[in-house]
Amino acid sequence: MSQYVSRLAGTLAVPPRLRLPGHHRRPRRVAMLSVHTSPLHQPGTGDAGGMNVYIVELARRLAAIGVEVEIFTRATTGGLPQAVELAPGVLVRHVDAGPYEGLAKEDLPAQLCAFTHGVMRAWAGHRPGHYDLVHSHYWLSGHVGWLAAERWGVPLVHAMHTMAKVKNAALADGDTPEPAARVIGETQIVEAADRLIANTAEEAGELVRHYGAAPAKVAVVHPGVNLDRFRVADGRSAARARLGLPRDAVIPLFAGRIQPLKAPDVLLRAVALLLEEDPSLRSRMVVPIVGGPSGSGLAKPEGLQKLAARLGIADVVQFRPPVAQDRLADWFRAASVLVMPSHSESFGLVAIEAQATGTPVVAAAVGGLPVAVRDGRTGFLVAGHDPADYARALRRFVDDPRLTSRMGAAAAEHARSFGWDTAASATAEVYTAAMHEHRRRVRSHHG
Repeated sequence: MSQYVSRLAGTLAVPPRLRLPGHHRRPRRVAMLSVHTSPLHQPGTGDAGGMNVYIVELARRLAAIGVEVEIFTRATTGGLPQAVELAPGVLVRHVDAGPYEGLAKEDLPAQLCAFTHGVMRAWAGHRPGHYDLVHSHYWLSGHVGWLAAERWGVPLVHAMHTMAKVKNAALADGDTPEPAARVIGETQIVEAADRLIANTAEEAGELVRHYGAAPAKVAVVHPGVNLDRFRVADGRSAARARLGLPRDAVIPLFAGRIQPLKAPDVLLRAVALLLEEDPSLRSRMVVPIVGGPSGSGLAKPEGLQKLAARLGIADVVQFRPPVAQDRLADWFRAASVLVMPSHSESFGLVAIEAQATGTPVVAAAVGGLPVAVRDGRTGFLVAGHDPADYARALRRFVDDPRLTSRMGAAAAEHARSFGWDTAASATAEVYTAAMHEHRRRVRSHHG
């Protein structure tokens, strides 16, 4: 899975696994950087989302195969312990950088110097060679990682998670574009990193096309899903009973951060069209929106509730706060279908999580979602963001009540190929290649 992406006959292709000559080993200890969002935070609110889940699960599985991970993140409340053990072999280090609360992600570039200082201070307490490699997540962390890797004489592996140029090309109406400073910052990190990890071959292509990444530096590693937590359990009816949902209702679910990028409004408009078409549906439809405001959605935290009222569907929509992962798995099990109308999505981890519980997905055909969802088999992909197209896809689940279980069985099978163990061993291979190449470069430089 961690194949190296190279330019072949003018297109991106994936050659056979790279064989590394000479002595090479996995890192013993990795410094992982997550400046703007803590792996200890609740996904689905603020800036916490799929990336948090990704970092936590990846770190746990890396530790299980003998790669210790120390995650540096910004302290967002006072009195936090300097270090917290997340799991055996995984340490979360809190770094003081700027005020604990009320600091938006957009304000964080001004705190990168303070954050870097905190990382360097932690490193100074160790013997030389304590970290073998730096793995940074998102562009803010990339800048700290760039400096740390240079200072420590180790390779830098970077994961973008999202890219400004890609987001700006697919902005929702009225959403705020990413600033030029971020585009410049991302371009610098692409140049500086020894390896770039992309979630999908499409994302690898975007790194090459939009940012001039050297194709040989880009490795594709699909994120995983926690198959112990997200699994088919005791049936849809039991999950609905636990959540207080009607047993025979049609339940299209939205789960994620509430912001224009994720387009929950498209689901509400599609539901309004369905109810207009068939008013009898009103008595047997429930639309849960599980998540909290985030990003530019914070400017209008009540915007979605107001839209539901304006559309005349407030009686069928249930707004629920973000929930812990085990509870989220129950929401997925209870749903007839998960709906992801996102404008941009580097992978769409939620789509795999829902499918792992046996629930099909209706998603926008953007970013990594065509990899996560097998169109016509585990769900439906929709081109564009026209609510009428989503209404048509949802209508299929209304007209054929058995479609959920048929597609759900295929969805659960599809999700089984996305385990975190596979992702962790593929990531460890990327680390090994980066270390090998870094040593070779240092030797040739000194030679």
